[in-house]
Amino acid sequence: MPKTLFGGFSANFLGNAPNWYKQTILFFLVANPLLMLSVGPVATGWCLVAEFIFTLAMALKCYPLQPGGLLAVEALLIGLTDSDSVYLEVLHNLPVIMLLMFMVAGIYFMKDLLLVTFTQILVGVRSKTKLALLFSLMAALLSAFLDALTVTAVIISVAVGFYSVYHRVASGKGYHHDDHDAQSDHEVVELHREDLAQFRAFLRSLLMHGAVGTALGGVATMVGEPQNLLIAKEVGWDFVAFFERMAPVSLPVLAAGLLTCLLLEKTGRFGYGARLPKPVRRVLEEFADDQRRKRTPADRAALCVQALAAVVLVLGLALHVAEVGLIGLLVIVLITAFTGITDEHQIGKAFQEALPFTALLVVFFAVVAVIHEQHLFSPVINYVLSLPEAQQPGMFFVANGLLSMISDNVFVATVYIGEIKQALDAGAISQAHFEQLAVAINTGTNLPSVATPNGQAAFLFLLTSAIAPLVRLSYGRMVMMAFPYTLVMGSVGLLCVIHLT
Repeated sequence: MPKTLFGGFSANFLGNAPNWYKQTILFFLVANPLLMLSVGPVATGWCLVAEFIFTLAMALKCYPLQPGGLLAVEALLIGLTDSDSVYLEVLHNLPVIMLLMFMVAGIYFMKDLLLVTFTQILVGVRSKTKLALLFSLMAALLSAFLDALTVTAVIISVAVGFYSVYHRVASGKGYHHDDHDAQSDHEVVELHREDLAQFRAFLRSLLMHGAVGTALGGVATMVGEPQNLLIAKEVGWDFVAFFERMAPVSLPVLAAGLLTCLLLEKTGRFGYGARLPKPVRRVLEEFADDQRRKRTPADRAALCVQALAAVVLVLGLALHVAEVGLIGLLVIVLITAFTGITDEHQIGKAFQEALPFTALLVVFFAVVAVIHEQHLFSPVINYVLSLPEAQQPGMFFVANGLLSMISDNVFVATVYIGEIKQALDAGAISQAHFEQLAVAINTGTNLPSVATPNGQAAFLFLLTSAIAPLVRLSYGRMVMMAFPYTLVMGSVGLLCVIHLT
């Protein structure tokens, strides 16, 4: 407990972040004005970008909104950009903000349907290889039309529910007993310990297959990831055009990803291959049957409404009847109206997942405004554009992929698509080549970024969720389990970008 007022300020600053992290951010905030006076705005701008990428890379220590936001505010105060430029960036990217605000919230109200779907798959398919393929494929298909974070949240909910049920049974309690710490094994009956360890490994592999599946599907459509919509807006693609342009890369990568899933389960390498123990399966089947029997007519009616809303969503996106965010708002209105959700506090919960990232995205745009104002990336972009035209897509894919592994792929895509749009407006590249580079940027930020939790929001969400400590999924283990996917998806994606786009 702090004993002085200064100690109170020190303890409150960035909350539970480590002291070394707090001191690093304070050092950045003190150093930037001095750099501005001594070396000028361009060098200071590069330092600011590096500092901001540091906050993204250290997202597990502290959510980047606070430290990144302080850096963005300081950039405004010392004149690296101005509030009008930030506002124009936000205004230009309003469709992306609406996507995050309304589409993610809309899918929140479809969680029951998604939970039932994944639960039926988990208890209905006995072959682990088929189950892993189905989880990956379902996550890919859903992420192509829905938000990858929400799909990941559903998979996590299924895993937490089933893990908690078996953990309670293994501890000698019935699966209806709620008051139990699922992280502690001290009450687990000795007979069940081996089964519980194997069940953890089984769930770990399914969670990773599902998380990778969200990346496989998320790259394919303009609503799969936030940066996809941003890229689509810059190029002028609608839902169908975006899918068609990405298909020469996204479809071969999907096939390669599913084949990798199959091989990992068959070989049991990199932490995959664990089977569901028979005693665990019996418990889960009994629990699923119990949940099915308890479902009331009102519950079944709600599932029907959610299914119809899903059809409306897919048709609305495919036919491009309105902006993506407005279609998400339509889904919210339809589901809440016909399932009896009329309390504002119930509705408010749907927005909790999306709004922190939406706020962070606005901070992204402030840093992007600095990059554009100071022309920071112009030399890099000009160098790549000076290479033979055939080499440029591959170079953009590699550059975006490497950056997305250590920072956030939305930020990387925002910067690069903005820079090549400026090159197009200046007449440095043709429209056809601009579209080819846009494919390279989209796939480059979506595919190799599965290497670490830093690059993919869905991976970071999984790592920081309630299920990660339960199934012993650490940062290092996640990177190790993602490695074969990174290698295959990155290699196949690069070859397709070079030869097929």
